[in-house]
Amino acid sequence: MNTLNKLVIDSSVLILDYLYKGRDFQRFWVLEEIARAPYFAFLSVLHFKESLGLRGDNHLYLMKEHFEQTLNETTHLEFMESVGGADQWIDRFLAKHLVLVYYWAMVIYYLINAKAAYNLNVLVEEHAGHTYENYLSTHPHSQYRDKISEIQADEIKHAAELRHAVGLID
Repeated sequence: MNTLNKLVIDSSVLILDYLYKGRDFQRFWVLEEIARAPYFAFLSVLHFKESLGLRGDNHLYLMKEHFEQTLNETTHLEFMESVGGADQWIDRFLAKHLVLVYYWAMVIYYLINAKAAYNLNVLVEEHAGHTYENYLSTHPHSQYRDKISEIQADEIKHAAELRHAVGLID
């Protein structure tokens, strides 16, 4: 599954790189809009399992982590909106449709194989960290440097949290 995850991420990155070449903040906004979907999906599945009485030992910990990750990704999204990332209807249209597909795919994936779902999201968060790192290296005097650095650190932290979550899954 990890090989399939890598293929999916690499293919998606190529498409987004093409669509958003030279449009950094629009790309960041789309990525942040989509980045929240897995956390919502994980929470949905955890709530579903809880409703069925299938709560695991680390259930509450995972719910808390994913809720906090969702909130954090939302602050990133709001920043990207404040700098014009969502100004064009085509970007909003693309992101809103991609997020629906990604959310439901992650719900199913998490139900079937939570560790593989986490692995996919680790790859997404690592890619986000590299994307922000590339921006910082090519725009060393950006007025948004501090905020982008903060967001990059958050993405790296999320990847580490997800790796930790893999070890908690039964």
